[in-house]
Amino acid sequence: MTSGKKPTLGKEDDQPSVSSGKQGQQPQWADGLKQLYDAVVDEPLPDSFKDLLSQLDDKSSDESSQN
Repeated sequence: MTSGKKPTLGKEDDQPSVSSGKQGQQPQWADGLKQLYDAVVDEPLPDSFKDLLSQLDDKSSDESSQN
């Protein structure tokens, strides 16, 4: 016989901290994630990537001038 209640999968303390239905509030980890994202975006592009992109641009401009 079951009581009709869903089993709990852990204590309330184990649940991630999120807003309680209020819009505009973010989980606690969101600020750290945004800081990490911003740091990665602000990193300079390595020279090897710049060279590769330059080679691709040269190829695409050569192909478009041939048509």
